[in-house]
Amino acid sequence: MGEPLLLAQAITIPTSMAVLAYLVVGLVIGVESMGVPLPGETTLIAAALIASQQHELKIEWVIAAAAIGAIVGDSIGYFIGRKAGRRLFERLGRRFHHFSRDRIVRAEKYFHKYGVWTVFFGRFVALLRIFAGPMAGMLRMHYPRFLAANAAGGIAWATTIGLVAYKIGDNADTIFGRLSVVALAVLAAAAVAVYVVRKVRARRRTPGTTADEPAGVAVPAVESADV
Repeated sequence: MGEPLLLAQAITIPTSMAVLAYLVVGLVIGVESMGVPLPGETTLIAAALIASQQHELKIEWVIAAAAIGAIVGDSIGYFIGRKAGRRLFERLGRRFHHFSRDRIVRAEKYFHKYGVWTVFFGRFVALLRIFAGPMAGMLRMHYPRFLAANAAGGIAWATTIGLVAYKIGDNADTIFGRLSVVALAVLAAAAVAVYVVRKVRARRRTPGTTADEPAGVAVPAVESADV
């Protein structure tokens, strides 16, 4: 039996307290999206399970609270990252292992390769979900593009996680834990595919080279997240 189900069974939400429960869902997810390692996805799953079992909570409002928290939290994180810059991550790295140098480097590579797509799909990956807003701000991603990807990703994530948890019950946390790993694997596979395609194109554009001879031309730099 998963942690979200145990949490859901331990909590009884009076109808009069439903609004407070929605606020808690939005707040936890919002703070996580700002870059603080809180259990945002677990909170969403637990709220969806409560909605499926007790009916004092409405799944529509649980999803809405989660989506709003994700969008607002990411936006606040964006402006924090934009103002504080790399110093923010260096300072956090000295205090929290979630912000270790290795993790920051990996997240930054994804941003340089995929730009706004990292913001959208990163919502489904635990590591990127925490970094997305502050990292996009630090890299000075164009805010309207960030906001569009942030909103789309937040709504898609909240709807998918909320509805599936509402329908499948106590297996939700296990399934979504695996989904996060799969999503990260897909991003890694896409990174390899992009690298191979660009390498092949670079060779084809270079005259006088063969498959056995190095092209002598560096792979074109990846696009900036601002572009």
